[in-house]
Amino acid sequence: MIQALKNNVDIILPENGLEIKLKQAKEENRPLQIKLGFDPTAPDLHLGHAVVLKKLKEFQDLGHRVIILVGSFTARIGDPSGKNKSRPPLDKDMVMRNAQTYIEQVGKIIDVEKCTLVYNSDWLDALPFSEVLQIMSKVTVAQLMHRNDFNKRFTENTPIAMHELVYPILQAYDSVQINSDIEMGGTDQLFNCAMGRQLQENFQMSPQIVMCMPLLRGLDGKEKMSKSLNNIIGLTDEPNDMFGKVMSIGDELIDEYIRLTTNFSLEEETVIRKRLAEGENPMNIKKLIAKNIITQYHNTVAAEEAEAFFVNQFQNKKFEEKHFEPIAIESLTVTGNTISLLDLAVQLKTDVTKSAIRRLIQSGAVHLNDEKIIDPLMQIDLIDSTKIKIGKRAFFELHA
Repeated sequence: MIQALKNNVDIILPENGLEIKLKQAKEENRPLQIKLGFDPTAPDLHLGHAVVLKKLKEFQDLGHRVIILVGSFTARIGDPSGKNKSRPPLDKDMVMRNAQTYIEQVGKIIDVEKCTLVYNSDWLDALPFSEVLQIMSKVTVAQLMHRNDFNKRFTENTPIAMHELVYPILQAYDSVQINSDIEMGGTDQLFNCAMGRQLQENFQMSPQIVMCMPLLRGLDGKEKMSKSLNNIIGLTDEPNDMFGKVMSIGDELIDEYIRLTTNFSLEEETVIRKRLAEGENPMNIKKLIAKNIITQYHNTVAAEEAEAFFVNQFQNKKFEEKHFEPIAIESLTVTGNTISLLDLAVQLKTDVTKSAIRRLIQSGAVHLNDEKIIDPLMQIDLIDSTKIKIGKRAFFELHA
């Protein structure tokens, strides 16, 4: 059991902490209190969040108590972890709206009904300033400056606001308030979680252990999955979008995605890796990963249909058999009955810059009724049933 709980965990602090906590819980005949805190700074969860949530579910399935701590106070400060500048704070109403969406999405992985839900504004809003100063007195500036992002910004003479230095102390105080046994997070949360250990000890409490999960790389293959980097697969993405995004990952991410995003058994993982090592087309393996992910967050039928859609849309070479998103001509901003291909494509593909669209056209990646057009300024007649393909994945059809 202990080894299974350690599976895929990057850091356990201290190394033997899990064994100690499990033994302590058994002797005291009680479940462990597992803390996961999040600041609802954006309303959507993605597969990177799911890495931690799945580990929480393992503890929950063993009968331990999961405490979901909503940073309803700290989100109004902004967690500086991993940032090279201050994160803008949010207003209270936005925080609470985002929190509700988070909680609904968390329920896709863990049993929310069996969780304890707490909001840190309940105690942090009520703290008198004199107590805030007493808590802050237990931490030194030198300790805070050991944090990598603070140290880097200080060395580079990048401003660090005082409220950012207070943030990890407040997160640590949350652990004091709920008396957590284990705090979980990504590896970027190691410093903040370790601060919780220290503060609990200062309050003569048994210190929590820290379990940090690896950071899943996003679709770009470089940075961690993050909505701000637009490299995510969201837990609420439609099946077709999920499938297409998984198929877009680089081959170097396949093993990481098998390990961190799927729920294949160890035996299934071994067989899949063997197939890959023996030279099977990586595309086939990505399809397996995509179907597994969609089955987790939707269902098996949706996974099968998403695969069929992908094959027809991106592997079937017959242009006329593709699925085209209908676009009402009257919804376009245009003077007269014609528009340049560049201006039309910019209105259709709103997530791409005008200069990038221009490059796509000039490179031959834009088709009009299955004809390659390389002149961005070519005038297009706005005619019903005109079909436009932009890049590899965007298909549109004009309708009067």
